[in-house]
Amino acid sequence: MTGGHTVAAFDAELARLHQIIVIMGRRVEEQFAAALQAIAERDAGKAARVIEGDAEIDRLELELEALSVRLLALRQPMAKDLRDIVSALKIASNLERMGDFAGSVAKRAVTLAGLPVEPPVASLSWMGETVLGMIRDVVAAYDGQDAERAMAVRNRDGQVDAAYTSLFREFLTYMMESPAQITGCTHLLFVAKSIERAGDHATNVAENICYIVQGRLPSEERAKGDLSSFTVVEKE
Repeated sequence: MTGGHTVAAFDAELARLHQIIVIMGRRVEEQFAAALQAIAERDAGKAARVIEGDAEIDRLELELEALSVRLLALRQPMAKDLRDIVSALKIASNLERMGDFAGSVAKRAVTLAGLPVEPPVASLSWMGETVLGMIRDVVAAYDGQDAERAMAVRNRDGQVDAAYTSLFREFLTYMMESPAQITGCTHLLFVAKSIERAGDHATNVAENICYIVQGRLPSEERAKGDLSSFTVVEKE
């Protein structure tokens, strides 16, 4: 009977590990969506609530780390169980960083809401919604242990990089054409970078899902489209 109880307890702990990741992921999705809304609506109050909400994501990560250490120390897992635990630690770290980037967007939203000249925030819409969709899909992929859906998320990362390069050029052009837009567009450049980095972390999560399900990371190189480091805009 003792062996049966041990197995049942181990299964329950693995299920809790899975549950924490899903809860974290959904919380990150909510935070990210609210941060994007705060930018679009110039809503400093909503942005402040996003900043406050980051503590819950941090708490969940600490809970997952403690449970993972316990499982590794006491259960000595093997094969897929070991992949589940090690990958959960990596996924939780990526989710925590995505929550941080949502907080960074929200902090910029507070500043942007108070500017006398409204910056071109609508330009962020496509990239923001794309990364939000990546977060939503990668959480669903983890919950369903769906490697194919995870790969679909990974394949979108190059599009986000390309969008960031385009926005980089666009915001520089706005600043060159209108000095009144310099402050707002500078903050929007930081917002765009936070969104792009959140997409990178969603892609990392997708790769770890593939590792859990298939026992290996994707073999092909990840597509990269961020050329902002080489972008030069000249005034006509």
